[in-house]
Amino acid sequence: MKYNWQREDWPNFQYGLGEMQDLLFRFAEKTGRVDGQLSALPESLQTETIVELMVAEAIKSSEIEGEMLSRPDVMSSIKNNLGLHVEPKRVGDRRAEGIAELMVCVRNNYNRSLSRKRLFEWHAMLMMGALRIKSGAWRTHSEPMLIVSGTIGNEQIHYEAPPSKQVPSEMKNFVRWFNGTAPGAADEIIFGPVRSAIAHLYFESIHPFEDGNGRIGRALSEKALSQGLGRPVLLSLSRSIAADRAGYYDALKQAQRSVDITGWIDWFVRMLMQAQEQAETEIEFTLKKTKLFGRIGGLLNERQLKVVRRMLKEGSSGFHGGMSAKKYMAIAKTTKPTATRDLQDLVEKDVFIPAGGGRSIHYRINL
Repeated sequence: MKYNWQREDWPNFQYGLGEMQDLLFRFAEKTGRVDGQLSALPESLQTETIVELMVAEAIKSSEIEGEMLSRPDVMSSIKNNLGLHVEPKRVGDRRAEGIAELMVCVRNNYNRSLSRKRLFEWHAMLMMGALRIKSGAWRTHSEPMLIVSGTIGNEQIHYEAPPSKQVPSEMKNFVRWFNGTAPGAADEIIFGPVRSAIAHLYFESIHPFEDGNGRIGRALSEKALSQGLGRPVLLSLSRSIAADRAGYYDALKQAQRSVDITGWIDWFVRMLMQAQEQAETEIEFTLKKTKLFGRIGGLLNERQLKVVRRMLKEGSSGFHGGMSAKKYMAIAKTTKPTATRDLQDLVEKDVFIPAGGGRSIHYRINL
């Protein structure tokens, strides 16, 4: 069995878009609608929504690679890099600082050409705090770069990347391809989602770094999308991939065994559509949250406001399991009788909607 890079026609990817044309046009319509919804929000809420999506992307992109980052650390790091804090907040996790810096750099410089230097800079950002990993350099080890799963002794090889000695020339070709297919270039790929899909597959197939390839590959996909739109794309690619991780690895595995990548592009574009729909939900949530606070202003006590704000921090996905008297007591630091009274008052004021009964009763916010 040959991998894609071992074939004579590598990397001349072949694909057909006949059945995907409608999906691509619907994606374009969706991105336009999302952009319009965002621009209708006050500037402060636009910034809040953008930051929320960047935080989601940073956390999920790291989670896919097995790194669990603190949301507050990532949030503070992104706000530091965007200059949203009067005085930058101290962040204890260097990994959170690194992924945040990468997210902001990709967003702010989406329209710049790609280069080896830029990729090395991205890698150095990503490897902040990493031990025994040479940052800002292609891999050089002589051992095969294998993508495996399973326990020691029962490993399953999914893919073997090109040998390290081939990486410099492969990446030189990749950078040339990426810049040559950008909007306005000689070999422009008209549909941004298609170019984004190919860029991700092409980069992941080379797997040029010792670590961090998945995260940088997703950053490249975001850059390609943004260049196609002419503005920073508003979605979290990694959140959608994480929701169907098995499907992602299966589609990638199949694509890396051929240069016919129609199936891969179809999967990738559908995943992008889901990501764009999630972004639309995020904007709607921000708008509903604003209306909620306009409705309840002056009606709630400090304990109630603290609990409502804590629940809304979970985003559009909601507070896991809803709010209970026990959780209310812990968040508001109050007694059970007070928690019970406060909860009942929130129901009467149409802020909370109860569900269940007896000891299992819980509440969700009425948005």
